[in-house]
Amino acid sequence: MIVEKIQENGQDNTEDGRRRLKQGADDLEFRKSGKQRKVGKVDNSDQGCLKAPDVVHVALVNGRGGTRGGRAIPHGVFELSRASHMLSSAPRNMNEEYDAIVLGTGLKECILSGMLSVSGKKVLHVDRNKYYGGESASITPLEDLLAKFKAPPPDESYGRGRDWNVDLIPKFLMANGMLVKLLIHTGVTRFLIWVQNMQEDKRETWDGFDPFNNSMSALYNKFNLDKNTQDFTGHALALYRDDDYISQRAITTIRRIKLYSDSLARYGKSPYLYPMYGLGELPQGFARLSAIYGGTYMLDKPIDEIVVKDGKVVGVRSGDEVAHCKQVFCDPTYVPDRVQKVGQVIRCICLLDHPIPGTGDALSTQIIIPQKQVNRNSDIYVSLVSHTHQVAAKGWFIAMVSTTVETKNPEIEIKPGLDLLGPIRQKFISVTDYMEPTDDGLNSQVFISTSYDATTHFETTCLDVLDIFKRATGEEFDFQKVKQDLGEEDQ
Repeated sequence: MIVEKIQENGQDNTEDGRRRLKQGADDLEFRKSGKQRKVGKVDNSDQGCLKAPDVVHVALVNGRGGTRGGRAIPHGVFELSRASHMLSSAPRNMNEEYDAIVLGTGLKECILSGMLSVSGKKVLHVDRNKYYGGESASITPLEDLLAKFKAPPPDESYGRGRDWNVDLIPKFLMANGMLVKLLIHTGVTRFLIWVQNMQEDKRETWDGFDPFNNSMSALYNKFNLDKNTQDFTGHALALYRDDDYISQRAITTIRRIKLYSDSLARYGKSPYLYPMYGLGELPQGFARLSAIYGGTYMLDKPIDEIVVKDGKVVGVRSGDEVAHCKQVFCDPTYVPDRVQKVGQVIRCICLLDHPIPGTGDALSTQIIIPQKQVNRNSDIYVSLVSHTHQVAAKGWFIAMVSTTVETKNPEIEIKPGLDLLGPIRQKFISVTDYMEPTDDGLNSQVFISTSYDATTHFETTCLDVLDIFKRATGEEFDFQKVKQDLGEEDQ
């Protein structure tokens, strides 16, 4: 297992620290402008909606930052003002016609809602719950988390319950890193230089290797990379969950590694971003983006039927009201008859009163245990966040261990990850079905996202969102629209 410490702990309350904090928050920061709350710049690269391409086996997310409201904020963490982005769920008649109706406010659905609105679609976004986030919500206070898992109320040692914001499905956003220093010592320098210099439209940069007609295995052999280095490259850089990619065209993996390198040198020294108060803030951020571009939101609105005529969706019914539309986007829970179970994911939320041993007392950490190291078919993922991110009481840490279920005893499967954590004060285990749509939605115009996988990064989430958008609209999403349409003050 490879360990990388990205940055030393500490705070930087200097003007430079505050400047770098602001830069790190630019991707999604809420601001007020007159009567309308504006969203800051959204990533405008052509690679993904949230650029989170890369993970090392252990990467620490903390270090120098600035201050906000008299409290220190570590660099590599960005904050969404909790008071400034709550959208109203006031009752409203839904008997109108829309281009698209989005059901559920999970992260994928909120991203899609924002993308569709930015692209000029008239969007209605509905959730049967009273809160944002769906499966990707953050639970607060701590008492609610314990009640969810039928555990006794917390004692005084856990601090104030309202200081806790526990992600049900935690993931990091990739931004930047110092992993190049590590790579130099793994013997892959020549390989990475070739990947970085290779241009798809310039054959002279291929150095005699055709990435479109040769496998990744052939490319590894060209540079004599051993099995451990292949593991590192495929799972830590390209973020594959298994080794099927080795027999596939090399160009796909090359693009993934290039995406990794493009994420370097971005926000100071830490390669990861994580929102203050937990990932439950992100769906609301994209909901706000959709609202700026005219999207309509309704929370606590039951969905009784997706109305279909001649095989195509024509609307959504709630009670006696019917909202007409050309397309519907939703998570699997809204259409159980249109999805199938293809696996399961086990997640274990662990409450710790100490950092993970052997990580230099890091306040946040991410670990990937490659499948081959534990004789499995899929990787094991471990993440750690702490009070530094305003998700736990001071001195407390929240760890998550997750993997794809392969046996009839899932808890035993995550033991290698749990063993890394040291003493665990409390743990809460959940096993959920991994659902996929039974068709691509082109005939019915009902587009369904997949369930969230075991990974602790956003790569697969973004790929699913971009794939749905392309299927539904027939085109790639133009990220420049956000940059061009938002005023300079709000970018």
